Amino acid sequence: MRTIIYQFKVKEKRNEEFIEAWKEMTELIYKYENSLGSRLHMKDNQTYIAYAQWPDKYTFENSGQNLPEKANQVRQKMRDSCKSVEKLFELDMIEDLLKNI
Repeated sequence: MRTIIYQFKVKEKRNEEFIEAWKEMTELIYKYENSLGSRLHMKDNQTYIAYAQWPDKYTFENSGQNLPEKANQVRQKMRDSCKSVEKLFELDMIEDLLKNI
């Protein structure tokens, strides 16, 4: 399994816009690109950390070609709500001890 960790620094008073766009973009990627989904965490009022999971490195590296046109608008809305978007890490999972709920 491949995990990608991102950091988003959100512009002041744009948190709700960012979260909605992030959710919509994540759902599109899940539906059209075979991702395993993502989780969003808040570090502080303007900084969010997300990690996305993929079945493998190949699926992640070849994603983006199956998204509908709408994804471009959603992606732009998400970027417009951010001061910066940074990919922090690309990781391969070795062990998984998270509890399934």
